[in-house]
Amino acid sequence: MSGRQFSSRVRRFASAAVAFGVASALLTALVPTAAQAADADPGADRGGWTAKISRTEYGVPHVLARDFGGLGYGYGYAFAQDNLCQLADQVVTVRGERSRWFGPDGESVDRVSNLVSDTYQRGVQRSGTVRRLLAAPAPLGPTDEARQLVDGYVAGYNRYLRDTGSDHLPDPSCRGKGWVGPITADDLWNILHDVNTLMGSAAAQQQIATAVPGAWTPPTPGASGSESAAAVPRIAAPGRTADDPELGSNAWAIGRDASRDGTGLLLANPHLQWAGSQRFYQAQLTIPGVLDVAGAGLYGIPFLQIGHTRGLAWSHTTSYADHYTLHRLTLVPGDPTAYLVDGKVERMSQETVMVTVRAADGTLSTVDRTVYRSRHGYVLAEGWTGEQAFTLRDANAENLRSLSQWVAIGRAQNLDQLRQAQRTYQGLPWVYTTAVDAGGTTWFTDASAVPHLPDAQRERCVLPAPGGAQVLDGSTGACDPGSDPDALVPGVFGPANHPSLTRTDYVANANNGPYLTNADAPITGLPAIYQGASARMLRSQLSLRMIADRRAGTDGLGAPGFTLASLQATMFGNRVQSAELDRDDAVALCRAHPEIAASDGTRVDVRAACGVLAAWDTRADADSRGTVLWQAYRDALAATGTTAWQTVPADPARPLTTPRGIDAANPAAQRALADAVRGLAASGLPVDAQTGLVQRWAGIPLHGCSHQLGCFNVLTAGPDSGTGGGTYPTNLGSVPHGGTFLMATELTDRGPRTRTLLTYGQSADPASPHFTDQTRLYARKQWVTERFTEAEIRSAPGLSVTVLRR
Repeated sequence: MSGRQFSSRVRRFASAAVAFGVASALLTALVPTAAQAADADPGADRGGWTAKISRTEYGVPHVLARDFGGLGYGYGYAFAQDNLCQLADQVVTVRGERSRWFGPDGESVDRVSNLVSDTYQRGVQRSGTVRRLLAAPAPLGPTDEARQLVDGYVAGYNRYLRDTGSDHLPDPSCRGKGWVGPITADDLWNILHDVNTLMGSAAAQQQIATAVPGAWTPPTPGASGSESAAAVPRIAAPGRTADDPELGSNAWAIGRDASRDGTGLLLANPHLQWAGSQRFYQAQLTIPGVLDVAGAGLYGIPFLQIGHTRGLAWSHTTSYADHYTLHRLTLVPGDPTAYLVDGKVERMSQETVMVTVRAADGTLSTVDRTVYRSRHGYVLAEGWTGEQAFTLRDANAENLRSLSQWVAIGRAQNLDQLRQAQRTYQGLPWVYTTAVDAGGTTWFTDASAVPHLPDAQRERCVLPAPGGAQVLDGSTGACDPGSDPDALVPGVFGPANHPSLTRTDYVANANNGPYLTNADAPITGLPAIYQGASARMLRSQLSLRMIADRRAGTDGLGAPGFTLASLQATMFGNRVQSAELDRDDAVALCRAHPEIAASDGTRVDVRAACGVLAAWDTRADADSRGTVLWQAYRDALAATGTTAWQTVPADPARPLTTPRGIDAANPAAQRALADAVRGLAASGLPVDAQTGLVQRWAGIPLHGCSHQLGCFNVLTAGPDSGTGGGTYPTNLGSVPHGGTFLMATELTDRGPRTRTLLTYGQSADPASPHFTDQTRLYARKQWVTERFTEAEIRSAPGLSVTVLRR
């Protein structure tokens, strides 16, 4: 930001005031209802913090402070007003106390038992990793700004809890509960580390917490030695399974050559769960002359992960590169906790942890569990025999740099500053970055932590394993991941080797790997570990087709080129790639075979279903009749375990429209349709059921469909989703997944123009007015006009202002 731009910004913020001290004094005088009592909270050491929280429409807080401690103070207080119970639950998790409060058999948000979760978290604490990283200077340890944010956030949260009282919290899910209390800075740093390892060790909690030396039994009786290698631990991040990767997102950066007015635009569309700790919270964070950023951040992280400044907009999508490596250890005969590396014996470390467990009658007892580590990291339960064991090396195991990274990104005003931030901290754990600046230049990169495993080493070290699993030979140091000279930590690729692409037309990612970031400029020559998912994922295909259609003006949204309005309309077009490719073939099949035998031999009349598919507009709107039937049919096709029904194979020359086609004569394709019709009937659903009949949040019909179906606007939910609020429910099937924080931004000469939508609202509390207010907007395909300048904020209808002093 230039000096002229800053001076203009300050004048707009505080009229004639040119320094925050003056502005703060004026604001304090103007807000007689401000909460200004002295704060003796012990959660932070730094004093003198002041924060102004201005809430605009839909409860969005705009936090203004004169330093990072004050900014965290205001942000933590605002978040606690809306979601204290959710953060309190996260704190119970990272402290390893779920079994103490909820019993050992309950299930955590990570889809493991409370006892497993506690064992894992206590093991992380015993390792001392987070404490060691906190003791390190930046960039390996947090910057002063990041530390101040955390300290302030903790103090703000604790201030709200103390002022309100546990017995008077608005959310009944934790009101008056014994597990609600003050939090500490260590709690937040542990949450950050947990998020950073989401695609590595945190995804392997079950395997880590239940590992017992030599206790694994091969699936085939009597199997041993090389035969027992048939079992390879399967790791899946929370919220997805190894067979069904659900974590994902869409992000488009539109450059000056693809926008109608020569501006830069960005579409952010992260896909995560709608309940639990993976929810986003929207805010604007401002320190005049230092920082002015708007966007959204994950619960428990005191900064924004997706957003924009005046000159830069960025988003993240899940990187489908590998973020950990599996190594097979050759054990010392007779000792399952010792292994050989280059013929020398190395011993596993053992960490015994104590977990307090609450019985059904409320009595407490203590159980002990042991976690094991090799030179690479945690040793896993599956496959650990007397001859071998598997160990996981997490590329983010030593990563506490992400908060410093996001703060630096939040201060950037152009792509050069963004690149410098990523080179300096190298803290992005497992996400791609898609960005655009006010000059209309776009950039894509995978700057995440990826194991340094060049193809030659990979080919030399990967052992034979079922299903193509990538397991490295742990018996030789030559197969340990290497390092780059510009990497901050060992074992990962450095910035010079990160995949990246700079364009003035567009870059885009829908979890398709870096290769087709731009359909006209494939990124080639990357190590296989970066390749990720195929570019022929249906959603990824549709993403690039939608951009091409908008640039050509063939999508029905007006003249060629992107505008802010057409970017929004494209997002909610609800196109379905699989239907655009295959619906007509399915109609031909059912017309040729009006009665088909299902898998159990029952004859099924499919004529009504045929009529529904023929009349369907191939969109996933809430009132669309056909999406539900199409999902059932595609699920049944997938259940056949074959793709022999496809008529057109994958063609590298046509990556966006192949493979495709349904062979009407294929018996499996026929049976799948009969099975789909029967399945709907068994569920009490007509074949023409509307999308919004089966997909709801707190009773509100929702549009969108699944990643597997090829929806760009990903959303999957059940008919009863959200009835218990946004806390993590016992019924995992009712947790929606898909679009969360939507942001469409245009960077103009006059500043950013932004439309946002937090699909589930600011609060997870069903009693809050901000629980479903934005969900209703989503259902109507409406967006919120962001208020970014001080003048825009002050003119908001129903504006509420709180000034906090500590």
